[in-house]
Order: sequence, then structure tokens, then C-alpha cells
Amino acid sequence: MKKSLLSLLCLGTVFGAGAITPLWLRDVRISPDGTKIAFTYKGDIYTVPTAGGQARLLTAQPGTLESEPVWSPDSKKIAFASDREGSNDVFIMDADGGEATRLTYNSAAELPQAFSPDGKYVLYSASIQDAPSAHL
Repeated sequence: MKKSLLSLLCLGTVFGAGAITPLWLRDVRISPDGTKIAFTYKGDIYTVPTAGGQARLLTAQPGTLESEPVWSPDSKKIAFASDREGSNDVFIMDADGGEATRLTYNSAAELPQAFSPDGKYVLYSASIQDAPSAHL
């Protein structure tokens, strides 16, 4: 509960009290090492130090929506969902920014849920169905 309150206070400091539209601020996640917060604002992923300060934009793909940031166990990577290739796919990038790497290529919407404890794999959910011809 204290970390959730801290997250909201830090984000309020970053954007200014009353300056954010609550519906645009989503998916607030504190890094495992407790030093940063990842969040979605207006369809982009940002990070901000838990102590407060300037938010850093990680994703800026015009006309796309990124969401659902998930921290790796070592707090060095962030997996997230993006519709930049059509439907939501899972991407991964360094927590400090840079190029994102696409991990999934299905036509269904995939959403990252967690990393494996060793940080080697991203667990995600999807509603993938067999092709109709598979059941003939």
C-alpha cells in the first residue's frame, strides 16, 4: 500500500497536481529494485525515479498505443504490449530506452504478464485459436 501511494505521489509531482487526465495514466509498476516506476501515459511508456523527478519517455511511435509495462527481475529490461504492427504484440527494451525488440508475431493480442525468475523469458497471455481447418 505504501509503494502504491508513493507511486501516485511521485507521478503527481512529475506531471503537476491536477494536470493529468486520470484516464490517460495507466499500468503503474515499481521496478524490483525499487528505484524506478514504469507507467503508461497517453499510449506511451515512461519511467520516473521513485524519489521523484523528470519522467523519461521510452516509446514514441506515432499513431500507436503501448501499454502493460513489466519489469525484468534485475530491473534492466521492460516488456510491454504495442500495436505498432497491427494487433498487440509483446516487445522488450532496455529500461533506459533504446530500440524495442518484437517478441511475438501472432494475430491475436498478446499482453506481457511477467518475466521468468531468471529474466530469460517473458510470460504473456493471448487468445490464440487454432485455424478452423485444424478441426476437420
